[in-house]
Amino acid sequence: MTMMNETIPAVKKQSTTDKPKYKGKTGARILHEMLIGPHKVEVMFGYPGGAILPVFDELYRTPAKFILNRHEQASGHCADGYARATGKPGVALVTSGPAATNMVTPLATAMMDSIPIICISGQVATKVIGNDAFQEADVTGITRPCTKWNYLVKDIRELPRVINEAFIVATSGRPGPVLIDLPKDISAGVCPEEVDDTPRPHIAKRLNASLTGGSNKQIHEAAELINRSQKPVLYVGGGAIISGAWKEVRELSEKGNIPCTTTLLGMGAFDELNPRTLHMLGMHGSAYANYAVQECDCLIAIGARFDDRVTGNLATFAPHAKIIHIDIDPSSISKTVDVDVPVVGDAKLSLQALLPLIETRERKGWFEQIRVWKEKYPFKYFDDSAHAKPQYVIEEINRQTKSEAIITTGVGQHQMWAAQFYRWRYPRQFLTSGGLGTMGFGLPAAVGAALGMPGKTVIDIDGDGSYLMTCYELATIAEYNIPVKVVILNNDFQGMIKQWQDLFYEQRYSQSKMKNPNFAAMAEAFGVKGIRCDDKKMVPKVVDQMLSHDGPVVVDFFVEPNEHVYPMVPAGKGLHELTLGVVANAGGVAAGRECFGLDAGSLA
Repeated sequence: MTMMNETIPAVKKQSTTDKPKYKGKTGARILHEMLIGPHKVEVMFGYPGGAILPVFDELYRTPAKFILNRHEQASGHCADGYARATGKPGVALVTSGPAATNMVTPLATAMMDSIPIICISGQVATKVIGNDAFQEADVTGITRPCTKWNYLVKDIRELPRVINEAFIVATSGRPGPVLIDLPKDISAGVCPEEVDDTPRPHIAKRLNASLTGGSNKQIHEAAELINRSQKPVLYVGGGAIISGAWKEVRELSEKGNIPCTTTLLGMGAFDELNPRTLHMLGMHGSAYANYAVQECDCLIAIGARFDDRVTGNLATFAPHAKIIHIDIDPSSISKTVDVDVPVVGDAKLSLQALLPLIETRERKGWFEQIRVWKEKYPFKYFDDSAHAKPQYVIEEINRQTKSEAIITTGVGQHQMWAAQFYRWRYPRQFLTSGGLGTMGFGLPAAVGAALGMPGKTVIDIDGDGSYLMTCYELATIAEYNIPVKVVILNNDFQGMIKQWQDLFYEQRYSQSKMKNPNFAAMAEAFGVKGIRCDDKKMVPKVVDQMLSHDGPVVVDFFVEPNEHVYPMVPAGKGLHELTLGVVANAGGVAAGRECFGLDAGSLA
């Protein structure tokens, strides 16, 4: 997978007449001119401190918009949300020591989900590095495992080149986060001579590697497998969105008459109003997606990495299928699941080469089987409690936004319900932490998305636990009047922990119950409109009130605390061994409530 071509900076050796001038400029000035010049950075996030002050002094007159967060972790998640929503690299500026270490979680989040963010961290002066100076930390050492590339700048003359290289690395191939550690004497120092900012050849060649599809042999082998199959399934991940391949995915489904399932990060690559949709697969995916994968004879993976939450028990995963895997990262192919046809290259270019070779097939029996599964095992819930069900709140948001809002989430039950009950139609519409599962991601990511996509409705669907981890960003939202809508599905529990304690720990609620504040009143204290809804009959009216409000708003929906996320593939089980749900019951989940599902012999 690769970033859309237009977001990759065209870095080439410049002529003497158009070459930027660096001599006589401070490192901070060089950094800012390059960010807002060739790299066209429009928004930056961060927090000042002593080691980064020369860079912040330049912000005093920069045309770029800077957002002052209340915590560096939020700066990173804002940059991440901006990148996911726009396809452009997000940029964060933080100081040394604890500020830089606060960026570790956002960097790891972006690394797991292949998101391009550029972090500029301040560092103590080069002459005292290693002397335990005030607010010193070995940031390049600490962040090496959670960045795609990082660099400690030791000479101001290499700074222009390093900045250009950082953008290439972050956006080419499989994208990811990059960190530049900038000592204070470098940012405050003056460049003594003109320097060449041309990236080194081994970095520059990454651009060309990103702009190739699979080999001719691989493409023809893939087409032959697809055309020969009777029961194929498209399995589409976030790489299809990153590469801009979503149109080709839809065309492949249409031309080949192939049903399509997506991962959590692949939501929106396929229009879920299309009858060929199987919705999400995996641990909390649809029964019909999981059954289709288990019964298919050809699985076409596009920009996906066979995550454990998708495959379940590897020994029983897609037992009848020949597997095609299209991915730009060769290390991802056959890493988890052995594939029959690898296609190493950009997803968009690979699909463009594949499409002319695909033949149309009727597959009447296959779609009839899928229709039966869909009819028998839909996503569902029971309206059997005094409080609103969280699924109902999400369905109402989906109805009133016409499936067109940008949605961010934290991590937990609310994340899975959003994936199941909102209808995803467009790429870059669902922004969530997939691989790392970072609680607290939703609110700052919504800030980044709202600033990157002005005029779009941006809603953070959050859980009370996740929300409390970054709720201080309400101060940022209020200061800049960022029109984020926040929906808290409040059940006074860490919901997913409670679900596992219900199912596997005999309802021993060890440290999962929470005494929450009045979220609406708390929002008002920050200067943001707050609404509380604890009457399920009022849900439609409150959603309308939220969407009609011009500025930011926080809505505290008190929902049924005993609701579980279903379907669910228990740990160690295969996709066909999922639990589909519980019987209707007024009251919540009691020990021993009846569950129902299918075994492998029931699939056909």
